[in-house]
Amino acid sequence: MGILDRLSPTSQFIEVIEWLDDSPNTLLYRFPVKDQEIKNGAQLIVRESQAAVFVHEGQIADQFPPGRYTIDGGNTPILSKLGAWKYGFNSPFKAEVYFVNTRQFTDLKWGTPNPIMMRDADFGMVRLRAFGIYSMRVADPQAFIKEIAGTSGRFVTEDVEGQLKRTLVSGFSDALGESKIAALDLASNYDELGKFIRVKLNEEFKTFGLELTKFVIENISLPQEVEAAMDKRTSMGVIGDVGRYAQFQAADAMRDAAQNPSGGAGTGVGLGAGFALGNAMAGAMSDAMKQSKEGGGGGATAPAGVACPQCGHQNAPGVKFCTECGAKQGTATKCANCQAELSPGAKFCNECGQKV
Repeated sequence: MGILDRLSPTSQFIEVIEWLDDSPNTLLYRFPVKDQEIKNGAQLIVRESQAAVFVHEGQIADQFPPGRYTIDGGNTPILSKLGAWKYGFNSPFKAEVYFVNTRQFTDLKWGTPNPIMMRDADFGMVRLRAFGIYSMRVADPQAFIKEIAGTSGRFVTEDVEGQLKRTLVSGFSDALGESKIAALDLASNYDELGKFIRVKLNEEFKTFGLELTKFVIENISLPQEVEAAMDKRTSMGVIGDVGRYAQFQAADAMRDAAQNPSGGAGTGVGLGAGFALGNAMAGAMSDAMKQSKEGGGGGATAPAGVACPQCGHQNAPGVKFCTECGAKQGTATKCANCQAELSPGAKFCNECGQKV
């Protein structure tokens, strides 16, 4: 009989029991034993990151760590647990052999399918979403078979991921509420929060015979309206002095007006608009500088304008010529007939009645 016949599961008795794992996600594999009959003296080979579990008549009989074993009556504890063999040690015995993969399974995904409600000191009630990765391994092969795998011939990570993800999200939500970390400080506490959650959830994983070896938070996101409020707050922090910011904007507006080309009939209009814009910008800069010197903020009142003595138009303080009629400011207008001082905007002299 050739070696392939001896290794084939269709042979009468199994002489070599081993498992070469060629998949990245298999947690448990049941060795295909024909009629569950194993020959006395068969070789059991358990590789690193594996554990072999023998099940006899529905009960776990023994577990083997990595190594090479000869299944016989002299040095195998399983024989004592299976009881004395009626026909001696040369007869085969019936048992199921499960290989459990005990290595770490990494880069498993988790995430919150629905937003998590949280009370925040800065924004009040907010809704958070989070996602990340985790790693786990089988820590107790016997408990894993009893609680999760059962009699499955092959058990992969996808078969238990749904349960584990819901457990992780529930634990994350509870831990996030207990931590009371402000939303603005969450990004600086990802590592600490992840370690806290891993320790907290390990007790739950132990009930499945598993161990949560890593729990990584990649991102915790806020609602769009909260992010917009944070952007505005950041912008105000960058602007700093509002008065100086107004000066900067006025200077930019003047530069853009100077660079705007115009010609032909629009030249006079462009020049007039330029002078008016220059005066307006000068007034705005003067107001901003005054507010900055006085410590003015959002509640400061802008100074009142100065009336033109010729036409009564309200001009910005410090303007030397009226932006409406061009009259020189700071000098009173006199009647051409009687030389009496005229009131701002008067059309007739108050003394002699002469039309202005």
